[in-house]
Amino acid sequence: MAVGRGTGPYEYRSGAAAETRHVRRVEWIVRDIDRKAIQSDLVDSMGSLLTVFELTRFAAADRVALLADGRPDPGRPDADEFAATLTEPAKLYEEVRRRGTDQPVTLSIRDFLAIWGAQRRYPAVIDQIESDLESGGLVTVPPFTEGTLDSQITVLAGGWEPDESGTSFFGRVHVGTNTLAGQVVGHPTDEDTEPPAVAYLVSNLDSANRMPECVRASDSLDSATTLMVLRNFSQLPVLDADGRLSGVVSWESIGKARMANRTPDLRAATVRGQEADRSDDLLNWVETIQQSGYVVVRDHDHKVCGLITAADLTVQFGTRIRPLVLLEEIEQRLRRMVDRCIPLDRIRAIVPGRRAARVHSAADLTLGDYRYLFLEPENWTALGWIVDQQYFLAALEECRNFRNAVMHFSPDPITEDQLVPAQGLLDLLRSMDPQV
Repeated sequence: MAVGRGTGPYEYRSGAAAETRHVRRVEWIVRDIDRKAIQSDLVDSMGSLLTVFELTRFAAADRVALLADGRPDPGRPDADEFAATLTEPAKLYEEVRRRGTDQPVTLSIRDFLAIWGAQRRYPAVIDQIESDLESGGLVTVPPFTEGTLDSQITVLAGGWEPDESGTSFFGRVHVGTNTLAGQVVGHPTDEDTEPPAVAYLVSNLDSANRMPECVRASDSLDSATTLMVLRNFSQLPVLDADGRLSGVVSWESIGKARMANRTPDLRAATVRGQEADRSDDLLNWVETIQQSGYVVVRDHDHKVCGLITAADLTVQFGTRIRPLVLLEEIEQRLRRMVDRCIPLDRIRAIVPGRRAARVHSAADLTLGDYRYLFLEPENWTALGWIVDQQYFLAALEECRNFRNAVMHFSPDPITEDQLVPAQGLLDLLRSMDPQV
């Protein structure tokens, strides 16, 4: 990665190539920062689909400045040094039992997954962790399958018996979350119910867990409009004294209020707002967010805890589409080059059994099939590629594994590091077949 400092205003260069006509001059401070030298949370933040965007979380600006100065990335200022000592599940079990109920182990879902050597919550990862938790007599509150990677969870030892108040220890600890004690991962409920399916919840978006800027119902309309101008907001949640949603004030609602009264107050300009629960399925709210531009998020106490806008959806789903687009182009280029260079009978020859009869072109091959196709010396020679066969096949296998991982649902985003192998293979294919 490179770090530079903007030194000039926008310029239009009419004589330059089409993709470099719109520029701002930059003084490059450093051009060769190894991606591996940057902590994963900062690399993830740099994975925006936008050409220009701001890094605002976890002291990103200060950390980039240190990198530009040749110093290492110190990591998040709130990094959990204790979590780094939990290098395997056995150490987690030991620590939970050593602490007892007075000082329960609390850590982020990201750090929790790292104990099992995982970065994302794939179904297989979830199954393994849930099995290990049950074997070790542990539970997480709330379930580690909910929330973002930076959400906090508490890990507790077994103990379901109610106390004199009639509530279990888990119920007492679980104040402030949106899951009932009887639904905690790791133990069956009293009712014979199926465990909830892994879904993409509202809480899986960062913005759903970040308290939005807002005004109180007792504030003035001038306070609301000033804040909206300063922050470039289209709307603001209006909260009551208990932190629950009274409504929303927007430029549209202000305009309508002023048509009825030239000097309306905040109450007159406040309209009913769209409100989702953190545990709702996000897909059920997509159409509403597209139409209204937002949805306010509430916790289990019906207090506002986040705000999702159409821009949040664009970035979130754009991030999820990017790996699919990358893989699609890789497969399209492989198909085109194979169909151009290798006869159909030799393509069919590497497909086992009756499936060979259903192969009419390279489009009917899987990524796994290409390995066997390219292992045949005659086929590899026919391609005419000036690349190392062993390295290429290794890259192809890595891409196949990446594709399989992408196709298994996970509520967590693909990181930039995980995209590097597939992007490298695509760049190689583009150089060998520059046709768009």
